This record gives sequence, C-alpha cells and structure tokens, in this order.
Amino acid sequence: MSDAIVASDRDGKITFWNPGAERIFGFSAAEALGQSLDIIIPERLRARHWSGYANVVRTGESRYGHGDLMSVPALHKGGTRLSIEFTIVPLKDEAGAMAGMAAIMRDVTARFEEIRALRQKVAAASQGGPI
Repeated sequence: MSDAIVASDRDGKITFWNPGAERIFGFSAAEALGQSLDIIIPERLRARHWSGYANVVRTGESRYGHGDLMSVPALHKGGTRLSIEFTIVPLKDEAGAMAGMAAIMRDVTARFEEIRALRQKVAAASQGGPI
C-alpha cells in the first residue's frame, strides 16, 4: 500500500503501522509499534498536536473527523522533513468511548516543494526579476 495507515491508543502510542508507513517514515513496524507519535511529529508542533489530540480523546469529536484533509509537516526516521496530507478516524470501543485514532497519510513533499518554487518564481516576476 502506498498510503501510510497508523493507529494509536488514547495516549498516542502507536498500535498499528502498515508497510506504507514504513516506506514514508522509514521506521519498521517493529521500531514504531509501542512508540509515541512523537517519532513522526516535528518538535515545534508537538504541543499543538497533543493539545488537539487530548481534546479529541476527551470529547470524541474532531473538527477534522469527517474526511477533511489536513496538511502538516512530519519527520522521517533520518530526520528529514516531510509534507504529508492525512485524514483521521476516531476509534471507539464497544461502549462508544474513545479508544484512540487512526490516520491515513500520504507523502506530498514533492508537490509541496514544486508549489513553493512556483510561488517564489511568481513573486520574483512580480518584482521585475527573472523567472
């Protein structure tokens, strides 16, 4: 599978890591399972991530829980920055309580870099510079 599918428990510990996640993030399932999602979250974004994660676990609701696509930076095992797009699915137990979350993720780094380069060219052209 080309897309990453990652599931985590209420505490943000990874409980499922598919081959797509191995390919995108560089960690084997053996390395990722049981680890915190912090292994793929850039340090500067962790406080914001965990605040939102705790809110979803507490309420069972997410403003992104209806198939909305999110775009965020992520980390590869080697430390390189990735741009990913993903959707989340709240995971509930038999009683309807939040048990964790799953995310379906796609690496869009190449597209993100192309868009950034085009924006820079447009900005340079609008200032009279070469394209």
